[in-house]
Amino acid sequence: MGKTIIALLVIAKELHKQHKKILFLAPTKPLVIQHTQFLREYLTITVDDVGVFTGEVSPAKRKQLWESTRIIVSTPQVIENDLVNRRISFEDVSFIIFDEVHRTVGNYAYVFLGTTFLQQQPNGLILGMTASPGNDPVKIKEVCLHLGITHVEIRTKRDPDVKPYVHDLHIRWKEVELPKEYTTVLRLLRASLSRRLQELKDIGVTPTASVQLMNRKKLLEMQHRIQQAIRSEPQPSRALFTAASTQNAALKLYHGIELLQTQGKHVTEQYFQRLRHESEQKGGSKASKTLMKDEQVLEAISRLKNLTIEHPKLEELGKIVSNQVTQHADAKIIVFTHYRDTSTLVEEYLRSLSAQLRPIRFVGQAGKNGDKGLTQKEQATIIQEFKQGIYNVLVATSVAEEGLDIPSTDLVVFFEPVPSEIRTIQRRGRTGRKMTGNVVILITKGTPDEGYYWAAKRKEKRMHSELDYLRAALSKGVEYALETQEEAARKQKTLHEYSAATDVHIVVDHRESKSTVVRLLGQQGALVDSQQLDVGDYVVSSRIGVERKTVDDYLSSLIEGKLFTQLRHLREAYARPMLIIEGENILTKRNMSHQAIFGSFSSTIVNYGIPIMMTKNPQETADFLFTLAKREQRDEEKSVAIRGEKWSMSPAEQQQFIIEGLPNISSVLAKRLLKHFGSIRAIVNATEAELCEVHGIGKHTAASIIELLNSQY
Repeated sequence: MGKTIIALLVIAKELHKQHKKILFLAPTKPLVIQHTQFLREYLTITVDDVGVFTGEVSPAKRKQLWESTRIIVSTPQVIENDLVNRRISFEDVSFIIFDEVHRTVGNYAYVFLGTTFLQQQPNGLILGMTASPGNDPVKIKEVCLHLGITHVEIRTKRDPDVKPYVHDLHIRWKEVELPKEYTTVLRLLRASLSRRLQELKDIGVTPTASVQLMNRKKLLEMQHRIQQAIRSEPQPSRALFTAASTQNAALKLYHGIELLQTQGKHVTEQYFQRLRHESEQKGGSKASKTLMKDEQVLEAISRLKNLTIEHPKLEELGKIVSNQVTQHADAKIIVFTHYRDTSTLVEEYLRSLSAQLRPIRFVGQAGKNGDKGLTQKEQATIIQEFKQGIYNVLVATSVAEEGLDIPSTDLVVFFEPVPSEIRTIQRRGRTGRKMTGNVVILITKGTPDEGYYWAAKRKEKRMHSELDYLRAALSKGVEYALETQEEAARKQKTLHEYSAATDVHIVVDHRESKSTVVRLLGQQGALVDSQQLDVGDYVVSSRIGVERKTVDDYLSSLIEGKLFTQLRHLREAYARPMLIIEGENILTKRNMSHQAIFGSFSSTIVNYGIPIMMTKNPQETADFLFTLAKREQRDEEKSVAIRGEKWSMSPAEQQQFIIEGLPNISSVLAKRLLKHFGSIRAIVNATEAELCEVHGIGKHTAASIIELLNSQY
């Protein structure tokens, strides 16, 4: 209903009003590109006045763009990273738009950006936009809290000011019958599941062993109860760990049953192949190993391979899509599938039906189960080619649900219903934008499809009810977010407190740069510098280097034998090394003896001289690191050094240490250089050609060394 148009109008007004920057945030790169093109087309400013920030733009280039452009369109993670590293500041920003604002909860980057903007620009303007705020009033309130929102506008298609411009949306659901050929496979899998549910019932984890009464939500609740019991006992019994494995196997079986019911033979086969592969791995889960030895499961897999019939949804989908293209030669269709395996199957099936159908698969960037995914550039190309009509069917996973501007799509097909009202609304929103839209939802009778469909309907109804209540409250002058804004003000630092902390400098390893700890340090006002550290995760002064491990990381490192090697390197690198172990229940997290864990503590403290600091969560870790850095840098006046003071080294080690400081020089290359030239002086005096005589030193590295050695300090 024109959210981006509203953003455009407010941007235009702000551009007339003042000369400060405007920031337009969107959760994905395709959306960022889309908004950028939209603004460049409709604003009466130059193309160069609208800059694009994504992870593919270098930090130096982003800093330059920030200084030269009036409007920045960006993904939130990039802005968060630049703020934390002090490459940019919100002090010269007057207005921020948060697209898909319902994401402003939990640890998502919008939360950090909202609170930071309110700190640095208390009089700044924030606009949040979403078509699907969800049905939970607590989360809606949380969004208002994080962004300081005190005014909410709500429109539905029934409102008189938008009703004339909203196109109809025809929604119908098409039911299909599960093939009788699937019955035997399902019976075998259910029998295997029933045995495991009975085991769980016998130990009191679940009140019922009925497969018919079981669902995914109940199985996950069961998992939570078992994990809680394990964590609460100082010495968990073997029975509890057996229950955890049994529950995991039950969940895997349930998922396999659901796949066969809702996706079909091919996708289910792929799933069990992955379980088999996992069971054959050295570190594979016990549940997978158990399932691959279960006679009923093995027989089910064997019968599954012999099935020759695919899910009837596939044939029904072919009829719907073919009919649409036959009636409208220029039709554009989106088919949504929940699983990547299904998207591959659907694309291949539609392509085989007719030359009129030109399907293309559209998935996310992340690689999954051997599927590399699409790069952001490939995604943008596919969207453009779909708009141009090169492809007329987009077979998409959830990546296409949010925000993509494909206005001429006149049919959306759900291969399966989704229980989320937000995702349902977003899927539907891909059609009915410039013409009457059509939505078809495929449902398999008597399967979880039906439950998911009605769950989404209930949640959406509740969402509209909550929004109607909120609108009624606002119409009476009730400021919905007033109380929460006061709560936020109490939690936030004042601008004075924020600026007073800016002389605290912490170097963080680049692998830690996206952690919650780094974000919290930035909120406290620390200057966080992300670099590649050879040893440790945080450097707070020339003598203190800190290794941070979560409880899981610590125990894994101990089991794998890596822990003490890492501690030895930490000890060698810093005069005052420290170890932070973050999390709770370290004695009950794994099935390890207390003696082994206490023994590792003793060795860390006594043998390596490294003190251990236990923190409960990222907030405590950030608080401790900030306090430690503040003490060192203000009270002790010790500056941050990337490599710590060397407390005890031989002359050879000191020489190697110095040479390792040269660009692209590892410890191995440092030794080769010293052996080849004989001394530090000879290395420093060498020419580029002479440096290249050493194995492993290329022209680029040699040139970098020469440039550094000859550069003015």
